[in-house]
Amino acid sequence: MSGTRSIATRAQSGPTDQGRQRPLGLALLVIATAQLMVVLDSTIVNVALPPIQRALGFSGSGLEWVVNAYALAFGGLLLLGGRAGDILGRRRVFIAGVTVFSLASLLGGLATTQEWLLATRALQGIGAAIVAPTALSLVTTTFPEGAPRNRAMGVYAAMSIGGAAMGLLAGGLLTTYASWRWVLFVNVPIGVAVALLALRALPEAPGRPGRFDVSGAITVTLGLACLVYGLSSAAMTTDGVSHWGNAKVVASLTAAAILLGAFVVIEARSRLALVPLRIFRNLSRSGAYLVMLCLGTAMFGLFFFLTLFMEEVWGYSALRTGVAYLPMVTMIMAMALASSQLVARIGVRPVVLAASAISAGGMFWLSRITEHSSYAGGLLGPTLLTGAGLGLLFTPLTLTSLSKVDNADAGLASSLINTGQVVGGSIGLAILGTVAWTVVVNTARNAAHAAGSAQVSISGHALAAGFSRGFEVSAAIMVLALVVAAVMIRVTRLTLAGPSPDRG
Repeated sequence: MSGTRSIATRAQSGPTDQGRQRPLGLALLVIATAQLMVVLDSTIVNVALPPIQRALGFSGSGLEWVVNAYALAFGGLLLLGGRAGDILGRRRVFIAGVTVFSLASLLGGLATTQEWLLATRALQGIGAAIVAPTALSLVTTTFPEGAPRNRAMGVYAAMSIGGAAMGLLAGGLLTTYASWRWVLFVNVPIGVAVALLALRALPEAPGRPGRFDVSGAITVTLGLACLVYGLSSAAMTTDGVSHWGNAKVVASLTAAAILLGAFVVIEARSRLALVPLRIFRNLSRSGAYLVMLCLGTAMFGLFFFLTLFMEEVWGYSALRTGVAYLPMVTMIMAMALASSQLVARIGVRPVVLAASAISAGGMFWLSRITEHSSYAGGLLGPTLLTGAGLGLLFTPLTLTSLSKVDNADAGLASSLINTGQVVGGSIGLAILGTVAWTVVVNTARNAAHAAGSAQVSISGHALAAGFSRGFEVSAAIMVLALVVAAVMIRVTRLTLAGPSPDRG
């Protein structure tokens, strides 16, 4: 019993002692800025795709790889990036990831050929896969449990969720007033500053002796990459043709199932498992991962189709679209910061349940929007409500997923929460894309038939109808998240803040 108490004391005092030696405010600034930089890049380039296409001569199908190259490397390597921090030392790996990301951004901004840009986007994804889980694990190991860690997690959550929408605004500003190259160049000075400040602000926890699970790393990296690629290629597009039966989609998803199945078998038998299956034995933690998967599915699909709605149906420019997101981003950040206080007062479970319900309500309200709606009357209210729910949700989910995880596994637990968000985003675009474009095409065909015309044209009404259905699916996914949270998340305020780590 005394041995257990001494372990718990060390686990709790470690971050506190480190925090006394180093400025916690500066550490939080470094971690939050790095996370914002990584999340921004998942959307900031989207706004710049048309000028990139004109400058480098991309075809329509080739242009999607500017996004996919980043997403595949990011999603495929997240688990390996998180474990690398556990084994090699988190500050060292964090700085290496930021350096790789910054160098790739510089090279990408200088690109003069398609191949050059795609290679640097993949390299950016590798850097992001190292930075994201390591940054989150540094929050856990740098800030002591309780109010300091909850506040830090609130700031991290604001960057993680608000960053995607902020990327649309930043991309619009940079593309409009500078050039598409600056959506990449902007990362360089930020990355250099973060890497230099990290040396002073972040503690260097010693790495854990051991070797990488090579077979597990290969199977999960290839499996996740195949899954993200298959889902990214599956969604129906404006041609009205379903791509779920496409040979490359079937092959990718089949390969993903085989590789990820093999990964589970390997991990169950390995003494050096990349992802020890014991980490899923905690019901609340597994519930948090599943809710995060639902959150990523609903959120990224919503951002994608809401952006298309404003630009294609209402005719907004990229810059105006980015500005339209500002109230939602502000709400997300405000509620993410407030959620840390709510968790301390009423516990995780009530906050997660309320946030899931609020998000579902906001997304359903958003589905009532039409081509005749106005921004103030039809869009502002539902986006503020949705933003409030999303902002409230991320912090308690992250705290739950990391609660009572041994410090030696903090990088792994962090990479799992990030993986849920990334894979969820791919699932969301595939499912919502299929649903939305099916309704768009069917509505356009019905309109043509009613008018006695053989020519089918996509009108604003058809787009609005399809995107509205997509928002309904997002709302249904958040209802599913509510059910998962009600069944699986049992963590209380006391157990969340408790000092004793478990082993999964």
